[in-house]
Amino acid sequence: MINMPRGAVFYMNSIRNIGIIAHVDHGKTTLVDALLRQSKTKLNKEAADHDLIMDSNDLERERGITIFSKNASVNWNGTKINIIDTPGHADFGGEVERVLTMADGCLLLVDAKEGPMPQTRFVLKKALEKKLKIIVVVNKIDKPDARINYVLDKTLDLFIELGADDDTADFPVVYASAKEGKAGLEPDLSAMTDISPVFDAVLKYIPSPSGDSEKPLQMLVTTLGRDDYKGRIAIGRIYNGIAKQNQEVVQITRNGENKKFRLTSLMTFEGLERIDADEVVAGDIVAVSGIPDISIGETIADPATPVALPLLAIEEPTVKMTFSVNDSPFAGQEGEFKTSRQIRERLMKELETDMALRVEDLPAGKQIQQNGWMVSGRGELHLAILIERMRREGYEFQVSRPQVILKEVDGKKLSPFERVFLEAPQDYSGIIMQKMGARKAILEDMTTDDKGIVYFEFIIPTSALFGYRSEFITDTRGLGIINTNFDRFDIDSGDPIKREHGSLVASESGQSNLYGLTNIQERGTLFIGPGVQVYKGQVVGENARSEDLTVNVTKAKQLSNMRSKGDGSMEHFNVPHIMDLEDALEFVNDDELVEVTPKNIRIRKKILDEVLARRMKSQGLL
Repeated sequence: MINMPRGAVFYMNSIRNIGIIAHVDHGKTTLVDALLRQSKTKLNKEAADHDLIMDSNDLERERGITIFSKNASVNWNGTKINIIDTPGHADFGGEVERVLTMADGCLLLVDAKEGPMPQTRFVLKKALEKKLKIIVVVNKIDKPDARINYVLDKTLDLFIELGADDDTADFPVVYASAKEGKAGLEPDLSAMTDISPVFDAVLKYIPSPSGDSEKPLQMLVTTLGRDDYKGRIAIGRIYNGIAKQNQEVVQITRNGENKKFRLTSLMTFEGLERIDADEVVAGDIVAVSGIPDISIGETIADPATPVALPLLAIEEPTVKMTFSVNDSPFAGQEGEFKTSRQIRERLMKELETDMALRVEDLPAGKQIQQNGWMVSGRGELHLAILIERMRREGYEFQVSRPQVILKEVDGKKLSPFERVFLEAPQDYSGIIMQKMGARKAILEDMTTDDKGIVYFEFIIPTSALFGYRSEFITDTRGLGIINTNFDRFDIDSGDPIKREHGSLVASESGQSNLYGLTNIQERGTLFIGPGVQVYKGQVVGENARSEDLTVNVTKAKQLSNMRSKGDGSMEHFNVPHIMDLEDALEFVNDDELVEVTPKNIRIRKKILDEVLARRMKSQGLL
């Protein structure tokens, strides 16, 4: 291991750029951590104290998934290896596709029991289209039920199915237990000592980056960041030329305009940190600032001979929802940032780094009582992550039910469709077929393995999928796995799916009482327990029937001095179903809102007064 000076210039033959692609929970982030630690990369104290260094966001640690693409680099025997850790969830698939343009090869991580999974297919297909060299890492070989030969066969089948040529399909294999920080060329954990076989495979099989440092500068922007002092930061790979500190450059915009700027900072990656560099050569990954309105997919070029690189496509949003200022009776009590100006500023700030997000100002109108914003994203999870991050930052607001975005082509209205991959024990295949059939899903494929697990593949309108995830988990007793990928825009023939159950709506404001709750629990499923402050018009549960039902959860027992023996001892109160954010977004109806605060998630009627709501509905105002 050679210690290199900070900010050292690496030349193209001593650089490797690798992406790491894998399905959710196959150990991608754990492997990157092992690579960083065992290469003795200098880490700051906060990173060194965490088990998963690359999952730097609290949400990522809680959910166990990578949400934001990240860059890191390690020095191994004088070679700089740039590691691109990519999101593993389908809602962030567009980001995966973009960051793969920075890589010359990939580590494809597969679980030693599960093998390649649906989202592995999506990203691997993109990597193969870009002709990237693939090294397969079979992870978690320490699992007692690992089936390595089966996994290798399935991986080869997937390569062939995706049209890989003979050379690509003859992939090198490394076996690993990322959790223990060990790897080897044979699946024998006892013979492994450290993670170095992964590094050795990268140096042996992944080619040096192409490009020419003698040519004029060309850099393609693939990711955006933000710094409070430096402003917008563009991250990307230098394809040709050399980038220097304070260099004059040209931004070639998406519509072909040339704008001159000066680079105010030039940074390269060392470990997890961005460090200042005087110059960076072609092939390396850099972060630059000084171009205030740079966008993903644009080129930073030499001003004397500006030549644009091919534009990167930015994925279209498929789901939208309305954000507005909280106007419930509890408004302003729990959030630090709750005004229209503060919420709008936060949404606009998100636009600087998330190119798949759209925010549109909405005037006060019949649907919302105050000014609001139409926020569009790649899927339910994409928007749910944004809402959760905002609430943790102290924001208070309310959001509407998610809706699909319709696209007009040749006078026809097209809806987004999803490709849904389900797996569950055979006992639950009947209920899955029944529910998916009711949601207008088309069965594309269905197979059963030797352990009695059934794998389904459906095409379904995105609108029909809303609310099904929680149903699926309930139907399969928590044993099912559901994954989705955006498939296409197409004509959706059929009526929208309506919610089967109505809401239990509070008729009085006050504190919920055990007596009142016990009396109404047979009406459906309650979302609150006793001692909770509620307001009139708040949704406190799900009705067992299809219509809404007004209930008094604050009702207390009339006290008298007469008591019979054992009075009240037979009463039983069921544990309420406490709704988290994603549950609430799935449950909420068109005439309801989700109230989001740092302390609580509540569901409420848009119009709190039942009589006024009925009158407005009859007049077509709601």
